[in-house]
Amino acid sequence: MTPGRPLWLDDIERRDRPPLPGDTRADVCIVGAGFTGLWAALGVLEREPDATVVVVEQAFAGFGASGRNGGWCSALFPVSGAELVRRHGRDAAIRMRTALHDTVDEVGRAGAELGIDFDYVKGGTHSLVRSATARLGAEAELEDAVALGLPAPEWRERAGLGATLFDPQCARISPGKLVGGLALAAEDRGVRIHEGTRVLHVHPHEVLTDHGVVRADRVVVAAEAWAARLPGFRRRVLPLYSLMIATEPLAESTWASIGLEHGETVTDFRHLLVYGQRTADDRLAFGGRGARYHLGSTIKPEWDVSTRVFAHLERALGELFPAAAAARITHRWGGPIGVPRNWHPAVVPLRGGIVWAGGYVGDGVAAANLAGRTVADLVTDRRTPLTVLPWVGHVPPRWEPEPLRVLGVNAVVAASGVADAEERLTGAPSRVAGALSRLGLR
Repeated sequence: MTPGRPLWLDDIERRDRPPLPGDTRADVCIVGAGFTGLWAALGVLEREPDATVVVVEQAFAGFGASGRNGGWCSALFPVSGAELVRRHGRDAAIRMRTALHDTVDEVGRAGAELGIDFDYVKGGTHSLVRSATARLGAEAELEDAVALGLPAPEWRERAGLGATLFDPQCARISPGKLVGGLALAAEDRGVRIHEGTRVLHVHPHEVLTDHGVVRADRVVVAAEAWAARLPGFRRRVLPLYSLMIATEPLAESTWASIGLEHGETVTDFRHLLVYGQRTADDRLAFGGRGARYHLGSTIKPEWDVSTRVFAHLERALGELFPAAAAARITHRWGGPIGVPRNWHPAVVPLRGGIVWAGGYVGDGVAAANLAGRTVADLVTDRRTPLTVLPWVGHVPPRWEPEPLRVLGVNAVVAASGVADAEERLTGAPSRVAGALSRLGLR
């Protein structure tokens, strides 16, 4: 096992893709060869087959969050339904949430149409309800769905899992297989992907890289957390690390004791989020938050691993699933997710033919497909139901300057852990979590 190497990278089929060979011209230049950028590239060519599309990627296709995530293709959105109503109105909130629900199926359909086998199984999500405070969280989630007239999760009881709130709108996938397949499909349709090409600056109608300049009618910034490195984007999104572990393949008897069937994902209602899935080869892939934010929104490979956070994840895995507590951990990895100041993902047309899309706060597999299709409509000058969704044109406020940013974010991460401990001790909703929510800090 290589420390920090994601399990999913074993699944990525790669080609030799040289860096940008020098200055070039394109109709559309896309920064980032992850889910958003690749779905956008495919969408542009579907709408305009003769368009020239260039994708520039600092490392390799799938290097970022698209190749490191938990493998959930869900309808989750970081902003609650009530908050969407407050910001955009009830009709717009319903359209946004409905579009995400539909996108879970669209990812499966589109992937199959492209001939990509990425272990897609729509098995739903079990949110474990093992305390009184978890039940309150489950009831709030139900109320949120009912208030918008959307299909609501349902109560279930499962041997091994106990009481759960089950949401069918989630599919288990191998993100590595999907992002690798999207890159191959895009190239087969004429997209030029240049790996090993770091973007230094994005200007109106041009992208400056360390290997030359791409001049384009439209520019798409789809770099997620790595957008924080770009001038003009450094305070639009904050890179916050999320880490994962994966066990060795588990015996069927162990899975029977755990209670997770193929295609099902699992979480609970703690504040310091954890999430897991049963992989196609019977591993338990399990991740969560808790890593600290680094001064100046810096991103470094050594921060993909954290002994402290990995130990926290192993403890949480053992507590939730005692049958898997002794399983050997074969992979430990992590990476930054993109977090806007108000936790609201966005697709934002900017001046000079630039469109920025991202800020998924870790819920980006389905959202990136929806964003990619929306971007494709925008850059080909189409007005569609996607281009009038409420996240289009929504500009999140900028993050505070340093050192306020590092002090505040790490205080919130620490407070989330304190809130979980408080609820375990008192059995009542955390006052700390309530204060964070009132301050808009989650």
